[in-house]
Parts: sequence; C-alpha cells; structure tokens
Amino acid sequence: MPRALQHPARLVPLTFLLAMAVGTGLLMLPISRAGEGGAAFLPALFTATSAVCVNGLIVVDTTTYWSGFGKAVILGLIQIGGFGIMSGATLLGLLVARQLRLSTRLIAQAETRSLGLGDVTSVLRLVLLVTISVELVTATVLALRLHHAYGEPWGEAIWNGVFLAVSAFNNAGFSTYSDSVMRFAFDWLILGPIMAAVILGGIGFPVLHDMRRNPRRPEKWSVHTKITLLGTGALLLSGWVAVLAYEWSNAATLGPLDLSGKLLGSAFHSVATRSVGFNSLDIGKFEPETLAVSYGLMLIGGGSASTAGGIKVTTFLVLGLVVWAEIRGEPDVTAFGRRISREVQRQALTVALLAVGMTGAATLLLLSVSDFPLHDVLFEVISAIATVGLSTGITASLPPTGQVLLVFLMFLGRVGTITVATGLALQSRRSPYRYPEERPIVG
Repeated sequence: MPRALQHPARLVPLTFLLAMAVGTGLLMLPISRAGEGGAAFLPALFTATSAVCVNGLIVVDTTTYWSGFGKAVILGLIQIGGFGIMSGATLLGLLVARQLRLSTRLIAQAETRSLGLGDVTSVLRLVLLVTISVELVTATVLALRLHHAYGEPWGEAIWNGVFLAVSAFNNAGFSTYSDSVMRFAFDWLILGPIMAAVILGGIGFPVLHDMRRNPRRPEKWSVHTKITLLGTGALLLSGWVAVLAYEWSNAATLGPLDLSGKLLGSAFHSVATRSVGFNSLDIGKFEPETLAVSYGLMLIGGGSASTAGGIKVTTFLVLGLVVWAEIRGEPDVTAFGRRISREVQRQALTVALLAVGMTGAATLLLLSVSDFPLHDVLFEVISAIATVGLSTGITASLPPTGQVLLVFLMFLGRVGTITVATGLALQSRRSPYRYPEERPIVG
C-alpha cells in the first residue's frame, strides 16, 4: 500500500468505504431480501452505509424488507462499524498524543493522566471486552423481558434481544420491530437497559478506561473524562426536562400518557438524540420547540472516541469554556485546575464550524431536490451528519438524489470528525517566524 494511503487520516475512511462496499454487495444478494429477487442498489447502499456508520436511518423497513440473512448482515455491519470506530478513534487519539508530546511525553501524561500508547493488542482487547460485556448483559435482560412479558418464543426473544443490544451499544438505532421501540413506550425494563447501553457506548472508550482505572477516585480522572461526564449529564438532564415541558400536553406524543410514561418517553428521547436512531414517540408529531431542542442535542452528540456522532461533548464544552474565559477577560481557558491548550481550542472551533457549514450547505441542497418543509429537512440532515438516525418520517420519500446526499452525509459525519481532528493535530507545528499583529474589529 502506498505510504500516503497508510496515513491514519486516510486509512480510516478507506476502511469504512470498503466495509460499505462489501455490505452493499451482500445486501444485494437475493438471499438477503425477504421478497423475490435481490435488493436494488440504492436501498442496499443506503442500508449498508447506515449500518457501518452506526446511523440508523432507513429507506426500507428492516423487519419486513430484509430476510434473516439480511438482518444478520446488518447486525454484522453494525458490530464491525462500532468496534472499528471505538478502537480506531482511540488508537488515532493515542497516535496524536504521541506525536504532540514526543519530547515531553512523560510530563504530559502525568499532568493530563491521558492514555499511553502501550501495546496495541492490549488496547484492542480492552475495547473488545467492554463491547462484548455490555452487549451481553443488555441482550440477556432484554431477552428475558421479551420472553416472559411479551410471550416471544426463546429463539425470537434472544435474537431480538441481541439485535437491540448491539444496535444500542453501538448507537446504531436499527430495530427488529417496524415501529422501532414505540410498542415498549411504557416499559422501563426494555427502554431502561437500552438507554444504559446507549449512554455507555456514547461516552467513549477513554472515559470508560479512565473510570475503570480509578473507579473510586474521581479526582484522578483526566480533564477529558470530567468534561465528558459533566457535559453528558447536563445535556441528558436538560433534554429530558425540555422534551417533558414541550410535549406534556401534545395529544400525539406525551399527552395521553400517565406520569410514568411521560417521564420515560421524554428521558428516552433525550438519550436517543445523543446519537441513536431508536424512538419510542412519533417524532413527526413533535412540537416545533422539541424539534429545535433535538437539533442542538443531535449536533452536539456524544463523547470522543465513542460510537456516538456529532461534534462531540468535549468540543462543545471547550468552546463554551473559551466564551466564558473571554467574557471574564481571563488570558487562559481553564477547566478543573488545568489550562486548555490553544491547539485544542482551534481544533474545537474548526470541527464545530465545519459541522455547521456542512449542515447548512446540505440543507440547502436537500431543499432544492425535495418538497419537504425546512424543519423536516434540517432534522434529517442533522440526523445524518451527526449519525443519529432519528427521522421525522421523510427518509424513504426523498428522491434518489436526496438519499444519495444522505449517504454521503452519513459517511462524512462518521469519519469526518475523526480525520479532521487527527489531521489537524498531526500537522500542528511551530512556524520559524511570526507576522506582525493586527486587531480586526470583532462584534
């Protein structure tokens, strides 16, 4: 392989493209479709991309369109995509850390308590252990509940439990039920384990590793871990309260439910907007205010080096810390007794602006090729580029051009933030000279 293609920022997207191509080919086989003949190219490509990029958007009903073999292919693509994202993003982050701290690596590790490069095999083994453990526990709980409470035969209950568990932990959002998980809108023992798996998969492997090393000593956690956990908790709580407030009297969503159902429905949607395509409520019937809240939660996404998408919690909070420091007139941006480097600040600003710019451009393009209103199109675009997978119901009705655009956005959203951030860090350097300073008027 040419040296240029071996660069991590190029190898990751090439690997995903290869997985998408293989998945598309498998889904086009007649054995993958429940009906006669094989699937057409576009539905197969869209489904394979959505599965590999752990998105969850669909143009055909997973339950009725795909055969058992087809669903197994989708499950495999989700697992490969999720494990590859976690391990790939983590290892790329470690590579960046090594490049940036080549001469002061030991000092930087002591200050930030970041992961060391260590042995690649041991790192991948730990990622695999976390993945399998969470999925196995979640699948067991779901299978038992589906069998005893819903009368599903053991084989069907185990299959559905495994599928939902893998889809949840990898933040994919694919479901073996045509209504996603709306039939379980009142069941805490189904939606609860799914939410737990989504959160664990979405906070990121570095956070899980940090917490595992010092489970009872939060003061030893890295700044990254503290920011991620604080931001995740705040966003989940604010989303829960906002959805509960705006949808409380909506007759098409939370209105007819009792207090327990309202609390569960709003909590589940707050978790789902972090980056998973499951829905227990009809999103197409949401109030405009709820959709607006969902835009922000989806665009922010989950933790870095996780199965979640979006610009990431740390990116959002770093930008918030920059604003707070500027308002207070402080020369340094700090968090938990540590300075945030200017390189990290620039990277956060770049990732956020690129995401906003791509979202705006894609929204204009999708509006030009479809007849759907702005709020539905914007929701679809953010869901695709943030690899969330939630939909107001327009995905399957989009013209082929619009579906191809979503395929591109899903791919870009999944690998773009990793490659852009890594590329910026690997290329960071000090110039031997500096230009004279000028102060343009801002604001």
